[in-house]
Amino acid sequence: MLRAPRAGKSAPEGTSPDGDPHPVAGKRTRLRPVVLLLGLLGLVVVFLGAVLIGSSGLGWRQVLAEIVAQLTGGVSPLSERDAAIIWELRVPRIVLAGLVGAALASAGACYQAVFRNPLADPYLLGAAAGAGMAATIVMVTVPAVRGWPVDPIPIAAFAGSLGGVGLTWLLGRSASGRGSSGTGTLLLAGVAVAAFLTAVQTFVQQLNVDTLKDVYLWMLGGFNLADWNAVLLALPYIGLAAVVLVLCGRLLDVLGLGDAEAASLGLRPGRIRFLVLAAASLATAAAVSVSGLIGFVGIVVPHIVRLLAGSSYRVIVPMSLIAGAIFLIVADQLAGNVRYPAELPIGVITAFTGAPFFVLVLRSARGRV
Repeated sequence: MLRAPRAGKSAPEGTSPDGDPHPVAGKRTRLRPVVLLLGLLGLVVVFLGAVLIGSSGLGWRQVLAEIVAQLTGGVSPLSERDAAIIWELRVPRIVLAGLVGAALASAGACYQAVFRNPLADPYLLGAAAGAGMAATIVMVTVPAVRGWPVDPIPIAAFAGSLGGVGLTWLLGRSASGRGSSGTGTLLLAGVAVAAFLTAVQTFVQQLNVDTLKDVYLWMLGGFNLADWNAVLLALPYIGLAAVVLVLCGRLLDVLGLGDAEAASLGLRPGRIRFLVLAAASLATAAAVSVSGLIGFVGIVVPHIVRLLAGSSYRVIVPMSLIAGAIFLIVADQLAGNVRYPAELPIGVITAFTGAPFFVLVLRSARGRV
């Protein structure tokens, strides 16, 4: 049984010692099967809708017949070329969008839990800046990267993202001291590292202005070059990170009570934060490496889940995985169809959605950030 807050730090029932609401004192601290089922059903509907609609001119009846034929072993009603459009272009793009959305949304939820800040997002610790710098360097120094058997840009972005987070962690750890969790110091270290890496990226861009368009389009994010290789590149890292984050949901709830209460239960808050931040950063790095920089997903989706499904991270994290996938699949469909045959960068779509939502979150969180 959890102990009550110590004398002198009493708080109203259902709140943490610092006055913020925490889910441990609430009733809905477990993911109800009906909620999970509805979320998965919504994901299936969105996935099938994206496969059927598409933007390549194939009729939805033909596509549906093709899916049924593949599932039942029947004869395909489509030509080899049209079938390739579905299974080699359309489906991997939708799968990749779902993976990236799930990664960014779950990482955002966990960042908000660790930093106790509703505006924290997956790019907080220098992941975006590191990925952007590394990708920019590859674009300006390696000629004709699109003709390579293996595209070096995702690999460079992945390494740069992890490098940025690692540098932030080392700087924050050295500044806060070995025995301190130092989340505030880590946050400031992330700001400093991101500023430095962005400055390096800008310097490299200015020396190679002919690549500005490519760098700019990559930074806005998108899935126009998605294929099964990109899915296989990101899937192991996002899958591993997702498992760790879901399993840590209960621990994040306990951390909401405060470090003293968590320690009294035999937990080590510093190690828990390190594990969660490492997994969230791994998911972010994998997502950035295959999609570029897509903003607002990690802020918008966890807050929507929190409003609809409760405030326990045992619910928020797994539902953010599902809702994030739905959100980014829908956003990608809008990006590909709003100005068809031209395609908008998906970052523009998420910004249109996320910026007003960000303002609402900022107003509701006033005084706590």
